[in-house]
Parts: sequence; C-alpha cells; structure tokens
Amino acid sequence: MAERVPNWLKQRAFLTPDRPALFFEKSTWTFAQLYKRSLSWAAELEREGLKKGNRIGLLVQNTPDAVCVIHALQQLGAEAVLLNHRLTTNELMWQLEDAEIAAIVYDPVYQQTVDQLDDTFIRKDVTAILSPIEFKSRDEFSLADTCSIMYTSGTTGKPKGVRQTYGNHWWSATGSAFNLGLHENDCWLCAVPIFHISGYSILMRSVLYGMPLRLYTHFDENEINQALKRGEGTIISVVSAMLSRLIETLEGSYHPNFRCMLLGGGPAPKPLLETCAEKKIPVFQTYGMTETSSQIVTLPPEYSLTKLGSAGKPLFPCQLKIDAPPCSEGEILVKGPNVTAGYLNREEANQAAFTDGWFHTGDIGYVDEEGFLFVLDRRSDLIISGGENIYPAEIEAVLLSHPAVREAGVAGVADERWGEVPAAFIVEKTQVTIEELRAFCEERLAKYKCPAYFVKLESLPRNASKKLLRRELKTRFKEEK
Repeated sequence: MAERVPNWLKQRAFLTPDRPALFFEKSTWTFAQLYKRSLSWAAELEREGLKKGNRIGLLVQNTPDAVCVIHALQQLGAEAVLLNHRLTTNELMWQLEDAEIAAIVYDPVYQQTVDQLDDTFIRKDVTAILSPIEFKSRDEFSLADTCSIMYTSGTTGKPKGVRQTYGNHWWSATGSAFNLGLHENDCWLCAVPIFHISGYSILMRSVLYGMPLRLYTHFDENEINQALKRGEGTIISVVSAMLSRLIETLEGSYHPNFRCMLLGGGPAPKPLLETCAEKKIPVFQTYGMTETSSQIVTLPPEYSLTKLGSAGKPLFPCQLKIDAPPCSEGEILVKGPNVTAGYLNREEANQAAFTDGWFHTGDIGYVDEEGFLFVLDRRSDLIISGGENIYPAEIEAVLLSHPAVREAGVAGVADERWGEVPAAFIVEKTQVTIEELRAFCEERLAKYKCPAYFVKLESLPRNASKKLLRRELKTRFKEEK
C-alpha cells in the first residue's frame, strides 16, 4: 500500500500559519493566506466540474495567482500539466491532447495563444476574481499519486510527458535539505520559470520546509543583485547564463546571509566558476533533470573550491553510476526515490529508459577516484569527428575564458571528410576577430577540437529556463552559411 502523508499546504498552514510564504514585488502572503486562496481556486475548479484525477494544463507566468492555482490542483487531487509558453500553438495542442487535459488555466498575457487552441476543454483565466467558496480539502496525499507532468524538450522525436509523483517531490526536497541544510532565516529566490522543474521544485520546498520564497516574473540581473545585497534571499537557483549576467553587473558583494548559488542547467564554464571563487560567491554546481524532479547530484559545500567544475556526489537518498569501466567516460545512470515513475503514454520509452531500476539519463560524464561526478555533455550533443569524441561544453569553456566573449555555444555540423566538425557561435562583449578567436582556441585545444567555423550572433537560442539550445544552433548555421 502506498505511503500517505498529510496534505502539504494544509499541514503547513496549521503548523506555521503566520509565517511568510511568498514575497512578490511589494506584497507578502502568509501560509494561512496562501492556503485560503488556494481553497477558493480549488472550489472554483470543482464548480466547473473538475475533479480528482483530471489533468489540467497550466500556461502561466511566475505570479502569486499561478502559485495558488498550483496548490489548488493539489487540494483538488488533479494533476498539473505544466506548459511552456514559448511553444507554438501546434506544439501546445499536441501536448494537451497527449495528456488528455480536461481544462487549461492561463495567464491573460497568453490569451491570444489560448484563443488559437482547439475548443475542446474548459478555459480559466488565472487572474479571475474569485468569491470565497467552501471547499473541503484532502487530509492526505499518497506519495504514489502523480502530482505534476512536464514535457521534455524533445531533442529527438516528440516530447515525452514526465510523470512526477508526490513522492518524487517529497524526496527531492528531502535530499536537498540533507545536503544544503536548513537555516531559520532561509528564503529562496525564484527567478526561474515555475513551469520548469527548477522553479516548481522551489514551490514544493517552500511548503515542506516552511520557508518563504521570493518570486520574480522575469530574471533581471540588476534587480536580483540588489535583492541579494539587501539580504532578501539566502539561496537562489540559476543556470550559467543567469550567473554570468549576475557576476558581470555585480558591484560590491552580497549580504553576509547569502549562502548558496545553486547552479544547474548543464556543465558550467570553469572560468565562470573561478571568477565566483575569487569574489567569494558560494556556487554549488548541481546535476539534475525533469526526470529526477530537480537536482539528483550536488556538490557538498565543503568541496565548492577543491572540486571546481564537478557536479558533486548523489544526494543522500540517491545513487549514481557510469555505464563504462571505472574512471572512464560513459552514460550517466541514476537511481532514487525522486526519479520519475515513467513517461506518460510511452511504454516503449519507459522500457528503454530503465534497467533494473536505473534510469538512463542520456548524458555523458565520468566519476573521479573520490566519487565526484563530472558531466561532460548531452549524448545527443556529442560531436563525433573522424572517430574522435568532442564535447561542446569543453570548447565553450575555452571561448568563454576570452575577455571579448560574452556568450558561446558549440554544435556539430556536417562535414564530408570528418562526418562532423564543431562550429562555434559567439556573442561579443567587445569586438574580436575570427582570426584571434581561432588562434586562442588553437593554443588551448587539440587541433581536432578547434572550431572549423565561427559565427557571430546577437544572441544565442535558449529555452525559458535559459538553457542553451544547441540543436537550434545547427539551424542557424545553415541559415548563416
């Protein structure tokens, strides 16, 4: 029988009702207020005929209304299908049909997109003014029940809906707390999208820990830097592109209570980590994905400098191994109670993804002699040139160490002789010639790793959580060529 736990928000509102739960702009909500508002939304959805087990699409921004609706779905027992607003209408409809949603709750800024969707489900504006309605919330959650569904980016074929159970989120929060610890004055800044696991997991931790979160609709490096200097947050989740912008515009230092820059979203350039170390900014690199309900490997704080560039060791409830001989590069496999129960409607993909409980991540890395994981790249991004493996992240790190380069991305492009060769795409900080960049790389990289092409762009393609989209770089190469 599946383990059951008290209804998270209901229990938190009972235990610490007056403790701040959410800061947004100049407003503050306590856990009691958040619970009350969520019950009103749950009642509204129930009045529309929605019930436990329904799947409900969410096309929302980072706002208090969206936070309340996410919790309302948990009160109702419905499954939240988180939608990426950057998708086309056809892409959204495919996901909505695949998930068989009963309704969509949307932010009015996406009204035009919603109007273009097929009229086959209930639609609700997330900012609708709700009158207080009585709603009897659930007393317990089953850790085996699906809480949320997020679609993978779909690097190959159609995207897959990742099922995340209440147990997945529970153990993700538990593993993070065991690693980072909990401080009485903790406040997590959330400027990553809540429709991605990086943002959604912060909402779950907030309720489970009784910790306030400070929510931002958009990432603004100047605004975040000022907040951290004022002591308005102790932890923030970022990816490399966000961290670079923070460091580049930072004047002075953060408040003494700031204790953790949680860095995810792929391998980080070593020069960036070294700059943070010089500025005494505590950066803890992590490794995780939608399928692991956020981080599954994180660098323990005491190794943040001695193991620079490592993603760390598995969180306490989790396991890690490399599908290769000891100390060799290979596919990263993980196991743990925070790993997805499987993909929605994808039995074939589930069979391929799991072996004896181990999840095949599709990422390439190695574990050093002390058990620390070093992530090299996505297997799908690996460049095989004349039989040699080339990892884009390694070349990007070299390019980013050049003082004139603001951003860098590398992708493999077709070549008649070698099969594939690396092409580099850069955004300049100051003007630099292609010849200078080529010479810079040749001094620091083996000849076969040096980019065969250099392309200057105004910006690099990224998804909503600021991860670099290397597959789109290949398209840009064809356009620029």
